[in-house]
Amino acid sequence: MLILLPPSESKTAPASGEPLDLASLDLPALTEARSEVAAELATVSERPDALAVLGVGPSLADDVARNRRLRTALAAPALEVYTGVLYDALDAGSLSPEARRVAEESLLVVSALWGAVRPTDRIPAYRLSMGTALPATGKLSAWWKPRLTPVLDELAADGVVVDCRSAAYAAAWKPPAARTVTVRVEQLKPDGSRSVVSHHAKHTRGVVARQLCEVAASGTELATVADVRDALAEHWTVELTEPTARKVGVLTVVLDPQ
Repeated sequence: MLILLPPSESKTAPASGEPLDLASLDLPALTEARSEVAAELATVSERPDALAVLGVGPSLADDVARNRRLRTALAAPALEVYTGVLYDALDAGSLSPEARRVAEESLLVVSALWGAVRPTDRIPAYRLSMGTALPATGKLSAWWKPRLTPVLDELAADGVVVDCRSAAYAAAWKPPAARTVTVRVEQLKPDGSRSVVSHHAKHTRGVVARQLCEVAASGTELATVADVRDALAEHWTVELTEPTARKVGVLTVVLDPQ
């Protein structure tokens, strides 16, 4: 099982530890590409128009300034650096040792800067979004796609893929359709209609990732999209649109009325 997550926009800068070591990150075939983007990001972040290029406002000037020191900044495991609604709901630090091991093997965060990272990969805090176009690389989702595809195709060669990414990050790699489901979250209203709400969607995707790690840690095999549906159906109403050879499936998690 491979669970794809987006990074958080907000990140917690490590207060202790060693600096970034690119060679230590998993998926070493991406090392050269990671180095290239990191170098350009550091250069862009020195420019007077850095905030405009990176598409952020003045309130994030300190975050952009950190980009200049990526190679010397303190690094910590990715799941400690990424924060926000989804990662708070995942709450990886409270997982059992068995579920934590499943998370380390199954979770993959697709990143504008690193391409993709594992939970234990040690990274610094940074500011860069996949929808950004850097001067040399152009739009990062398009730049990463040919570099991520052979690496992640091999990683996803067996087993089911549960895709919790947002649209910008999903554009960077297309997983094998026949074994992939995206996670859609809908809120049921008192009148029986449904709506999509972004905050609840992020939170629910974090809980989905946590639930799947816990179920797999209990010894339940999650080898098919139907297995994933059944694991989630213990907690929610879940509807499955089966994938086909050309189109990924959809797991719709329906939340009860508030």
